[in-house]
Amino acid sequence: MPTSRKTKRKNLSIIVSEGVGFCSGVKRAIKVALAAAKEAGNSVYTLGPLIHNPQVVEKLEQVGIKPVKRLRKGGGLMIVRSHGASRDMLERAESYGYKILDATCPFVRKAQENARKLLDEGYRVVIVGEKDHPEVKTIRSHVKNKALVVETVEQANRLKFGSRVGIIAQTTMSVDTFAGVVGDIARRAKEVLVFNTICIETARRQERAGSLAHRVDVLLVVGGRNSANTSRLKSLCSSICAKTHHVETASEIDGRWFKQGATVGIVAGASTPKWLVENIVDKLKQM
Repeated sequence: MPTSRKTKRKNLSIIVSEGVGFCSGVKRAIKVALAAAKEAGNSVYTLGPLIHNPQVVEKLEQVGIKPVKRLRKGGGLMIVRSHGASRDMLERAESYGYKILDATCPFVRKAQENARKLLDEGYRVVIVGEKDHPEVKTIRSHVKNKALVVETVEQANRLKFGSRVGIIAQTTMSVDTFAGVVGDIARRAKEVLVFNTICIETARRQERAGSLAHRVDVLLVVGGRNSANTSRLKSLCSSICAKTHHVETASEIDGRWFKQGATVGIVAGASTPKWLVENIVDKLKQM
């Protein structure tokens, strides 16, 4: 009969980036939603997930906050999620009998306002961001879908924008990508007005993540795979630390990623709760 061998502990050194946990906009959205659910019971809805973290959305469903893919007649309480909502959606929701409760992130709302200001002043509006991201779609709706969306510097280089260009950013956009697109357009347009609408908390997370990636052997990026800001952290960190892994939960961690005595860094997206990070730290300590 074979004898069992005790697995040798890896004695990992663990460094958690400063500022992990929900950003202020996500905290606000969840606070609004939980208060609404407590008051309204089981007739609380969000059009799509309130935030881009499946584990949190699942917990919200357990207290009666239901994400839906489309509006249905019959009403109820509709919470505008942190990414905002299009004008058309809000009008249809009201016509279907929904009461609207706005949990749009203040940074997203400011981006919407700046986009409208640029359009009203006659600028060609450019949004640096992902064309299919819900936040970008809502910003475009606030300028009658007249804004151009640019995702990369290479794409900007291939486009014509006119002589007067107004530029804003998706709030979770890479700082370097935004700066690169602005620089490319500025070299060709006669007049450029820029509103840096990148969330300051997002910018700080990117800066801290990049700094930590230089100091560790392995880096874990924690957050939903549908989260744009988490995906950008993964891309940024991968360019610095080759052994960067994106995980949603502790169950996805593979012990083969870590050598004996390795230093492991942990960063997290803006919609990742602290308890998910703590679960990952606990698992690493047990290895």
